[in-house]
Amino acid sequence: MPASGASQSADVVVIGMGVGGEHVAGRLAEAGLEVVGIEAELVGGECPYWACIPSKMMIRAGNLLAEARRVPGMAGRTEVAAEFGPVAARIRDEATDDWDDRAAVDRFTGKGGRFVRGRARLTSRNTVEVDGGTVTARRGVVLATGSRPQTPPVPGLDDVPYWTNRDAVAATEAPASLLVLGGGTVGVELAQAFARFGSAVTVVEAGDRLLSREEPEASALVAEALAGDGIAVRTGARVTGVRHEADAFRLTLEGGGELSGHRLLVATGRRPVLTGLGLENAGLDPEARALEVDGRMRAADGIWAVGDVTGRGLFTHVAMYQGELAARYILGDPAPDADYRALPRVTFTDPEIGSVGLTESAAREHGLDVRTGLARIPASSRGWIHKAGNEGLIKLVVADDTLVGATSAGPMGGEVLYGLSVAVHAEVPIPRLRHMMFAYPTFHRTVEDALRDLKPRGS
Repeated sequence: MPASGASQSADVVVIGMGVGGEHVAGRLAEAGLEVVGIEAELVGGECPYWACIPSKMMIRAGNLLAEARRVPGMAGRTEVAAEFGPVAARIRDEATDDWDDRAAVDRFTGKGGRFVRGRARLTSRNTVEVDGGTVTARRGVVLATGSRPQTPPVPGLDDVPYWTNRDAVAATEAPASLLVLGGGTVGVELAQAFARFGSAVTVVEAGDRLLSREEPEASALVAEALAGDGIAVRTGARVTGVRHEADAFRLTLEGGGELSGHRLLVATGRRPVLTGLGLENAGLDPEARALEVDGRMRAADGIWAVGDVTGRGLFTHVAMYQGELAARYILGDPAPDADYRALPRVTFTDPEIGSVGLTESAAREHGLDVRTGLARIPASSRGWIHKAGNEGLIKLVVADDTLVGATSAGPMGGEVLYGLSVAVHAEVPIPRLRHMMFAYPTFHRTVEDALRDLKPRGS
């Protein structure tokens, strides 16, 4: 780590050591390059400390409670007493090391990298200012600063102690009641998890449905599942004011009415972190919502960008995919350009909502001549056997006799998605998919039923 005011040089400087930046920096260091990795918060970023991993631990625990409650009528009797303490302890001890990144830093430096804790700023395309010193990059700079929660301009919101996802996963107990502002992936996942631990939860969504980027059938399925967990869902509800008094949050709704809860979780999306990076000093637009990159992750000559800052999907797997591509190009290892046609995403509710490629509406917006096929999991043999908790569906989106998108919702919907992702990525023709053998009795066999539901071309 350089002393304040000191100058040093490296082959590559990586600004932001979340999953994407850490992957690039580690790969390049292992390959023998001199790499300086800079991070203001925790190495590993949002995913291991405040998002993917700890939230899925909460969800896994909540799902166990739900499964235990499904025993009556199928396997005897159960008595379920929810305790949030073991979840909080597991997040603290197993997932985050009490929000300590020492192991991640050691992992990077063990590969030969140099680590600097601080906020970095570009002073030119190849020089970075950090901690009062400067680092000159001989080969280039990688920008991987991630994203942060985006809050809506609701009067009073900035004046109250609301939760973001970080506060929610760091909670040591489930609140008696919880208001969730936002019905996207983070909102519905955490809403269901807390509800299963006894919180009285209300989800407030300004749009006309939950999970607006997913198929309407998936949105309806999740709404039904949340209702089954006792969660109140208010769609088409615009919040015009927020206040906090007497240990309660109060939301005022457009058109009248008020909602109250002991905690307020704001989950209304995220925005790439680009402010204060000195982008203008490198010829990049400091007002951009995201950095435009080519298929090789280049934002400009000598500058690469990976992860949330590219706006290609705020997912860990996108960041790591892009990070691998950037590393290969920096090392001179030929690789195909980035391909996002089969970008997968999973909402880890119960049932899980897995999606890949284009939704029906997105495909039509692209001007494609679309056919769809839909099948419900409860109608399948595995669904009938599974019984309690068997809600789900498969939806296929087809253009030119090729699968361009699909949704796999249901028990293990994210796992079932894999085969559909391969089909979209490989552009497998529908006749070939129809000629496959689907193992019996499985959830993924519902794909065969959805293929049968496809209308003939031209009908």
